[in-house]
Amino acid sequence: MKHYRQELWFETKTRRAYLNITEHVQRAITSSGIQEGFCLVNAMHITASVFINDDEPGLHQDFDDWLEKLAPHEPVSGYRHNVGEDNADGHMKRQIMGREVVVAVTKGKLDFGPWEQIFYGEFDGRRKKRVLIKVIGE
Repeated sequence: MKHYRQELWFETKTRRAYLNITEHVQRAITSSGIQEGFCLVNAMHITASVFINDDEPGLHQDFDDWLEKLAPHEPVSGYRHNVGEDNADGHMKRQIMGREVVVAVTKGKLDFGPWEQIFYGEFDGRRKKRVLIKVIGE
């Protein structure tokens, strides 16, 4: 069995952002030479997420609005974690949106359902964070 590892680095200008990283992941699979197997995509920071959904701006705004209702950023004094910090809401948003995805690789390509894309969700941005891509197979 072969394996391949690559890191992606992101630094968003805003506290929250949603980036389509599907092409980055497909390029890693192509670089790996693996034709059949699995690809893990993992947010390596506890205030960021990787998830699969549709690439539709209205949906992304709906995610953002919904997450802000569930875990609002302000008032920062409303969270015990925020003693000296202001990112407790980012930890909660990540918990909801998830840490990682695993996608089948078939004939060297991501094996998706209709409309599926891979996204990096940032919930406490403005500094560099990484995403791990691990491809395993033959």
